[in-house]
Amino acid sequence: MINSSEVIEDVRDEVVPEGMALGIDVGGTNIQAGVVDQCGEVLGSAKIKTNASEGYEVVMDRVASAARQACEDAGVKVSTLCAAGLGVPGPVDPKTGIVDEAVNLRWDSEPVAESLSERLSLPVHADNDVNVAVYGEWAAGVGVGASDLLGVWVGTGVGAGLILSGQLRRGVHHSAGEIGHMVFLPGAPHGSRTIEQNCSRTAIAHQLVKLIRANHHSIITDLTKGKLSRIRSKALATAYDQRDELVRTVIDDSADRLGTAIAGAATLLSLDRVVLGGGLVEAIGKPYVDVVRDAIRREVFPASLRSITVEASILKDNAGVVGAGLLAMHTETSAH
Repeated sequence: MINSSEVIEDVRDEVVPEGMALGIDVGGTNIQAGVVDQCGEVLGSAKIKTNASEGYEVVMDRVASAARQACEDAGVKVSTLCAAGLGVPGPVDPKTGIVDEAVNLRWDSEPVAESLSERLSLPVHADNDVNVAVYGEWAAGVGVGASDLLGVWVGTGVGAGLILSGQLRRGVHHSAGEIGHMVFLPGAPHGSRTIEQNCSRTAIAHQLVKLIRANHHSIITDLTKGKLSRIRSKALATAYDQRDELVRTVIDDSADRLGTAIAGAATLLSLDRVVLGGGLVEAIGKPYVDVVRDAIRREVFPASLRSITVEASILKDNAGVVGAGLLAMHTETSAH
C-alpha cells in the first residue's frame, strides 16, 4: 500500500469513471452508506435502522437498500461505481470477506462481502468498522501524510485501528486494534479489568449509576428522567458542559485511564500521532481529548515522545463511510 499523501495526490490528478465507491458502516443501531469520491468527499448518503434482531439476511437486504439510497442521493447508478467497502463491528478476514464474530449484530462467521456483492453486483471489500474509520482519517482526515497512526474509538465499547508504515495492520487473526479487550487492571475483579470495562461510555454509565444509587448527586438523574439505564453520550456531554461534579470526575478519570493505556501502545510502537473518535469523543469534544492527551504525554517513553500529536476525528460520523469507500477503492485499484 502506498503512502496516504501519495494516494490523495494521485487520485486527485486522475479523472476516471471508476473514481467513486460505496462506503457502508454497519452498526448495532444504524446502517450508514455513502458514495465517496477519490478525495474522500461524500457525494450522497443514506442512514437507516439496522434492526439486527430480524436476522442476517434481512440486515444484508437493508445494507443493500441503504447503498442504493445513497446512490440515488448522489445521482449515480450503482453500476457506475468501482466497488463497495463494508465496515462491520467484529474481526473480518479481508481476503474472504467473512466476519468472525459480530456480537452486536448476533453474527457468527457470516460471508458479508459475498452477500453484499450478490445484492449489488459490485466487488465488495469488508473490514472491521474501526479499521475503516481509522483508514478514513489516515487517508482523508487528520492522518494525511502520516506513515504511522493509532486511532481509538470510544462509544458503547472501545476499539482501535492501526496504520504502520503506510499499511492497515490487521494481524494474524484479523483482530489487531482490539485495544478495548486488553487487560488494564489485572488485580481488579473480573468484569472491571479491561480498557473497555473502564473507559467506554458503557463503563462510565455503569459507574455513575452505582455512585448515584449510593446517594451521590448528579443532574444525570433529571436528564434521563430517572431512567438510569438509558445514559447516552448526549446526556453525559450535557452534564459535563454544565459542570456536574460527579459526571466530570467519572469522565475525566476514565479519559485519564484511556490516555495511560494509549501511552503504553505509543511507547511500544514509537508512535507520534493518535486520533480519537466515536460517540463519546464527538459528544464531549475538546475537554475529553485534552485529558487523554495530557495522560498520554505524561506516561510515554522516551521524553521525546511527549510531543505526540493527539487529535479528535475531523470526519466524525462519516469516518467509517469515507474509510470503507476509500479502502475499497484503493484495494480494487491495487488488484488491477
